[in-house]
Amino acid sequence: MIDFKLLSQSGTARAGVFGTVHGKIETPVFMPVGTQATVKAVSPEELKAGGAQIILGNTYHLYLRPGCDIIGRFAGLHRFMNWDRPILTDSGGFQVFSLARLRKLTEEGYAFQSHIDGSRHMLSPEKSIEVQICLNSDIIMCLDQCLAHPATHEQAEAALALTTRWAQRCKAFWQERTDRQNSLFGIVQGGMFADLRARSAEAIAAIGFPGYAIGGLSVGEPKALMMDMAARTLPLLPDDRPRYVMGVGTPEDLVELVDLGADMFDCVMPTRNARNGQLFTERGTVNICNARFREDEGPVDAACDCYTCRHYSLAYLRHLYTAREILAYRLNTIHNLHYYLNLVNGMRAAILAGTFDRFKKAFYSKRNE
Repeated sequence: MIDFKLLSQSGTARAGVFGTVHGKIETPVFMPVGTQATVKAVSPEELKAGGAQIILGNTYHLYLRPGCDIIGRFAGLHRFMNWDRPILTDSGGFQVFSLARLRKLTEEGYAFQSHIDGSRHMLSPEKSIEVQICLNSDIIMCLDQCLAHPATHEQAEAALALTTRWAQRCKAFWQERTDRQNSLFGIVQGGMFADLRARSAEAIAAIGFPGYAIGGLSVGEPKALMMDMAARTLPLLPDDRPRYVMGVGTPEDLVELVDLGADMFDCVMPTRNARNGQLFTERGTVNICNARFREDEGPVDAACDCYTCRHYSLAYLRHLYTAREILAYRLNTIHNLHYYLNLVNGMRAAILAGTFDRFKKAFYSKRNE
């Protein structure tokens, strides 16, 4: 069970720490996404070298392939993928939701067809927790009902109510089937409606969880609306538990959300953008295929000390990417993950020093040069 300790605040930005069976996690923290028991293009050893404390796995994909019969032989994901640090698994709900025509929502759960072979399955709250227990993740997530934007107040209210009932079922099953060495997080929903977000936060907190997540953001809404919902919801979550904003986002998103009091983040952006030739730097995004880098002997970012920037030039990285060499994806991903992990580490250090406002101003000043 998580024992979250809040170490320092700088305004509403928080720095904390909590323990898991597979190690402690210092917050704010960014979790690289390892959907299918791998963070695309990099090894666990490279993740460790870059400073990753915890990674995220996906219940839906791992349930379908390779399945619990295989992962169970290894007593969970850690030994299966040779990662001995903490793992968080999402519930699979968002992936099933995104199947659209291949799924049907009922009180029992999501009835769906596999995108791989068309086989039929039922993802109930209990089944989601059962699979995550098999995966032996350190942090497991309740199954919730996801909504795309825009949604009506009536639709969001119904999803909120179902998410709350499912959260109760998830907790009951988790308490019955585990020794509670791992931790179960509840998820706040409510669409883009402040009154529903408040109601959901109150209901999920009343059930009681070791940590809390805000779901249903970054689903197509304008950025200002996303930040408004986060700003209204984060203060309603318990101070003595980790606060996780799911599936977000850009470097600017992370800075703004930490300023609002968020502790945990995951996003595919650093890895996906790396494979699309976009590299993050403290002065903005570099598109590596740009012709101006053809003869550039310098690194992606002179201020970066990642493996890629210490060893390779922009000209070489551009060559690899335009030639579609596999090494391009690895080196680009190493750099982008280092950037994200370094960003949250910098925010943590600033919070502990009481200088987060100064950090934020410097962050934007460099990106606007």
